[in-house]
Amino acid sequence: MRKIILDCDPGHDDAVAILLAAGNTDIELLGLTTVGGNHTIDHVTRNAQQVLTVAGLRDVPVYRGVTRPLLNDVVTAEDIHGNTGMEIHGFDLPEPAVRVEEIGAVQWIVDTLMREEPGTVTLVPTGPLTNIALAARLEPRIVSRVREVVLMGGAYGAGNFSPSAEFNIAVDPEAAAIVFGEDWPVVMVGLDLTHQALATPAVQERFRELGTPSGDFLAALVDAFRSNYKNAQGFDNPPVHDPCAVAYVIDPTVVETVSVPVSVELAGTLTRGRTVADLRAFGAALASGAAPAASAADAACTTSVATRLDVDRFWDLVVDAVTRLG
Repeated sequence: MRKIILDCDPGHDDAVAILLAAGNTDIELLGLTTVGGNHTIDHVTRNAQQVLTVAGLRDVPVYRGVTRPLLNDVVTAEDIHGNTGMEIHGFDLPEPAVRVEEIGAVQWIVDTLMREEPGTVTLVPTGPLTNIALAARLEPRIVSRVREVVLMGGAYGAGNFSPSAEFNIAVDPEAAAIVFGEDWPVVMVGLDLTHQALATPAVQERFRELGTPSGDFLAALVDAFRSNYKNAQGFDNPPVHDPCAVAYVIDPTVVETVSVPVSVELAGTLTRGRTVADLRAFGAALASGAAPAASAADAACTTSVATRLDVDRFWDLVVDAVTRLG
């Protein structure tokens, strides 16, 4: 089993990621840490508690993270996720039956990584990278103990927060620069990949047909998410970004990646928050849709970017996990 820490900002697609991680038999979910992003820290922490409660997951601990980015002002995504960060119509979210632990998220991440065997824990951040960056600065020894960081964020193509930058990176680019700059393996599951994971009506019907609390929850969630995404960004069906990172941890063959250097732009007037991936050796292959060939430089590179999703297998993983949860 792969041990993971899911660092999230629920968020509709974070909810799908939580259920995928909790319901998959190859994942040991050590805990959820929350970070402000899709909404403020208070809202996203409560949302995490409610998702776990819906699925009957009473044993997954929740740790509240930092309240704001390292330098930026607080930015939220209410146009996508609504006034609570996870607005849903036609489904009553329960009062949380899962408590928030007293220790803060950053300290718990450090303590967990120092306690667990080196190379056994994967960090899966699906929101801004503030908690992860602070943990690396608080205790630099964790960097060599992490198996890998598989994050949802960034893009090597167009952004969504701006033409250049994806939301999670743009909200706290200094934190992202720290995470990408550390000497641990980083897999960037960005918009180029996650925009392939569309929650279509057929997918939604698979959840509805389960006839379970978790299935009904996701069917209603997709309805709200689709409406918001259509109004805000013109998508007919919403992309569920965050579970793509979890899917990669479960089965890396579901998500194709290529090893390339990635840096975060901090100073550009028009490009602050952009993840700059050096794809010069692979540009022609990516443009044609072919799988990029490995290069001799791959072994020395600690960062990689996701390029292609096996959509059918991805949704099978999600539905299978939700079926197990009931």
